[in-house]
Amino acid sequence: MGEIKKVVVIGTGVLGSQIAFQTAYSGFDVIACDVSDDVLAKARLRLAALVETYRKEVPGAVGGKEAEAIRRLTLSTDLAAAVADADLVIEAVPEVLAFKQAVYEQLATLAPARTIFATNSSTLLPSALKAFTGRPDRFLALHFANNIWKFNTAEVMGTDDTDPSVFETVLKFAADIGMEPIPIRKEKAGYILNSLLAPFLNAAADLAAGGYADPHDVDKVWRIATGAPMGPFQMYDVIGLNTPYNILSQGDARARALAAWLKENYIDKGRLTSSLCPDRSAVAKTARPSLRLRIRSEGRSQISKES
Repeated sequence: MGEIKKVVVIGTGVLGSQIAFQTAYSGFDVIACDVSDDVLAKARLRLAALVETYRKEVPGAVGGKEAEAIRRLTLSTDLAAAVADADLVIEAVPEVLAFKQAVYEQLATLAPARTIFATNSSTLLPSALKAFTGRPDRFLALHFANNIWKFNTAEVMGTDDTDPSVFETVLKFAADIGMEPIPIRKEKAGYILNSLLAPFLNAAADLAAGGYADPHDVDKVWRIATGAPMGPFQMYDVIGLNTPYNILSQGDARARALAAWLKENYIDKGRLTSSLCPDRSAVAKTARPSLRLRIRSEGRSQISKES
């Protein structure tokens, strides 16, 4: 198994930006890809904020190391060029199965056969994606926690087709970028972290959506009664609401009702955190995003999503 040197991160949202920065900070050459220059402009702001965060919170992140990470990190909308010489591609796009499958169908035609693909999916099983990768033996899940510099777990989970040497290579890569590698020996939706966290957050949302208590009181009870530093809605604020919405909207009837509540009371009002208590109104029907693949006129391959 070859050494990982060149890494591509697909998706520059909250966690995608963190993965890209942490990898560059650890000495790797990184290209972070997304769908448009406008999206990448937002990514630049996230990365600049991460430089300041690392200076304040990460021991040793002074004296230029954090700025050097930015110099190792390239932002691009040109997917084909980005993955042409990649050793590892980490996918961190929205948690929508059809969207991820479309991403892998495109990647399969662009990346070299030697390239390892890894999904950062929060809840989806890699086996639901492997047939679209064109390399099921070189595909697995590599799941990071938000605030990667503090909560530095990296859950590694393969499928029945994953080559054991690929699994070990990705475990080593995770350690090399400062993570605590957590091997998961069998496929489990939600891995370890979200198998514990998701039911907890859903229970909190159910309390607020059902009108039993306001979010700040749910948080207050949890903090006081358990001594925890954050309540569940404060955790939502760290995660952001788009990922929980995408996950819930693909669940059972109750999960979809909670997704609709998040959408109507927060997301549709431009609130991407749960900091403000919502209006108590009827649950709206949830609309799912439509997906399409777009090939740019200059021949560059790109993935786009329409809401």
